[in-house]
Amino acid sequence: MKMKNVLVAGGGTLGSQIAYQSAYFGKQVTVYDVSDAAITAAEKKIDGWDASYRTDMHATDDQINAAHANLTFSTDLAEAVNGKDIVIEAVPENLDIKKSFYKELSAVAAPETIFASNSSTMTTSELNGFTDRPDKFLNLHFANQIWVQNTAEIMVSDKTDPDVEKAVVAFAREIGMVPIVMQKEQHGYVLNALLGPFTNAALALWGNGVADPQTIDKTWMIATGAPRGAFAIMDEIGLPSLHTILSNGRTDDVPDGFDAGLDKIQQMVDEGYKGQENGKGFYNYPNPAYESKDFLK
Repeated sequence: MKMKNVLVAGGGTLGSQIAYQSAYFGKQVTVYDVSDAAITAAEKKIDGWDASYRTDMHATDDQINAAHANLTFSTDLAEAVNGKDIVIEAVPENLDIKKSFYKELSAVAAPETIFASNSSTMTTSELNGFTDRPDKFLNLHFANQIWVQNTAEIMVSDKTDPDVEKAVVAFAREIGMVPIVMQKEQHGYVLNALLGPFTNAALALWGNGVADPQTIDKTWMIATGAPRGAFAIMDEIGLPSLHTILSNGRTDDVPDGFDAGLDKIQQMVDEGYKGQENGKGFYNYPNPAYESKDFLK
């Protein structure tokens, strides 16, 4: 079950990265989104990854040009999914939006096409019932900046065909990822299950007025040797997406001050702060303060 032809549904921050990474490693990729404006934004994001691949992957002009040659764009879902081996869904992290998308996708996709969700918060069993093929459905979750933070977390349900799982594991390796195969369904997978308490604690410290974001990051970086702290990671995720993820995943055991911190993030989003995406977050980009040699002094 070789997968060569890929549809990435949703051209946002992660969707555009998944599409670029797949095209860079030789897959034929179509990016689908709901409007011409969304496609234009996706194309701009994809063009913006060229510099990162040149810096981090030492990509040549020929490799960059080949990646772009492997990419097409469409606002017609039936046309976009035609002939595709796998659909990687990266639409907004909203259950109603995902339900509507999968109902529409199921009606136009070939029976053999595999569906994979990049959902950060929803499990395979929460989504596969919206499709006509639970046996060909699983979650395939990527971290931000996937070309260097190259985990591909794979979560299946008890309805997923084992051959489908094997095929997606192989596909992940073919596009330069390290497959992280989960043994059972888990909200947050492995990465976010570890990252969640860390970011929650940082938000609570900030929300309670204990320390400002840069001081919190500096403390973590000095004490652990980490290259960046919680608020730098939040910028990397993107503040609008982060707020959605934290709101959807909120539990009763969050630390005191978490909600105040979440409210502060919403205020930042309302004021146009998106993080690395637009250069404005807890830090300014490029050249954020935490990369300065004096930051830890």
